[in-house]
Amino acid sequence: MPYGDSAIRKSEATEARLARLNGELRDASAQTVLRAAMIREWPEGLTYVSSFGAESVAMLALIADVKPDLPIIFLETGMHFPQTLDYKDELIEKLGLTGVREIPPSETERKVLDPKNNLWKSDPDACCALRKVRPLEPALAGFEAWITGRKRFHGGARMTLPVFEFANGRYKVNPLANWTPEDVEILIRQRNLPRHPLVAQGYPSIGCWPCTKPSDNPEDPRAGRWAGQQKTECGLHVEKTERPRVF
Repeated sequence: MPYGDSAIRKSEATEARLARLNGELRDASAQTVLRAAMIREWPEGLTYVSSFGAESVAMLALIADVKPDLPIIFLETGMHFPQTLDYKDELIEKLGLTGVREIPPSETERKVLDPKNNLWKSDPDACCALRKVRPLEPALAGFEAWITGRKRFHGGARMTLPVFEFANGRYKVNPLANWTPEDVEILIRQRNLPRHPLVAQGYPSIGCWPCTKPSDNPEDPRAGRWAGQQKTECGLHVEKTERPRVF
């Protein structure tokens, strides 16, 4: 079979699977989406990529209900707030998560590209590429699909987020796509889940410390991320062909 025909058929199969999943689960609860993804669709080939940020506890709690040993990738950029690292350890213990994997950037690359750990000052895209985007690809090796915590209310490109999508060779599952801030708050309160300590200090969205500030816009929870710049995403959820060339 010619390679071209094989690639086309694979693409057609992918599109058919996406149509089936989104048709069936577009309006389903997050719990139903997660169970379908973890138990039926990708029982051995699914992971969750978590920043252990402001809203992460919602998804982590739902995952723990079904499969507390699910592989969870935490990109240890070396630039996280100390509070985030403490919060990660707290959630792992409280929720009984046993599959968390900490993935750092290549130390060889870091020494060459960011020896003084200040690349974020001159080129935040390159810093994100070094510390998040490039480490993620090998971390995802062996997984057919990965779960994200993105939600449409985050705005920007996320406003049209589907529940299931396919990008950069893998399926992506967005169980909380149609959740509102109130939905997140209700779950946290009902289950008495611990909050990221920086939320009380005005951080509704939390990434690496150099590029995260308290938000001054209540309508935009991500206003404190890369404030004053055109940048709105770290690059993890951007197609490879659309990512800026940084190296």
